[in-house]
Amino acid sequence: MRESSDTRRRIQQVALTLFNEKGYEATSLREIAEKLGVTKAALYYHFKSKGEIVAGMAETRLERLRELLAWARSQPATRETRCEIVRRYAADLHDLRHSDVMRFFERNQTALRDHPIIHKNRDTMIELSKALHSPGEPPARRLKRTMALFTLHAGQVFQIEEAGDPEEYRKAALEVALELVSD
Repeated sequence: MRESSDTRRRIQQVALTLFNEKGYEATSLREIAEKLGVTKAALYYHFKSKGEIVAGMAETRLERLRELLAWARSQPATRETRCEIVRRYAADLHDLRHSDVMRFFERNQTALRDHPIIHKNRDTMIELSKALHSPGEPPARRLKRTMALFTLHAGQVFQIEEAGDPEEYRKAALEVALELVSD
């Protein structure tokens, strides 16, 4: 089972690299298989289409978001919990090589626009943002705390577009995000 998930993850990594280099539409399953050094049939065993490869990446992201949300809901609604949610979210973004995924979705916005998994990710993000505030808080405070999550994404965008140390951008984004939830 582990070998199969490792193979799927490797396929996704190679596909993501090719999608970012050549574009989603310009990349074929044959090219992905060649880059992996396998037959198209071997690739097809794991993923029947490029859409399935991308949906698999989105599903992985959704699983991790749901795990964080479940943890957040099990904690008291405190400043410390909010900060830990932000820290865990930031670590997850870094762990997933999220900058490559963001680059893909930025350049290929139509690839999964209407796929149900994208809507599930969006809905889970909304629920996670709600874990950062308490009912009845003023809209400005709720928005400010929600922006903490998007600040982490903005740090990734700057990291992609600017020359410099990626770790410096991650730390700066985390610092700003923690300030946003620490009021």
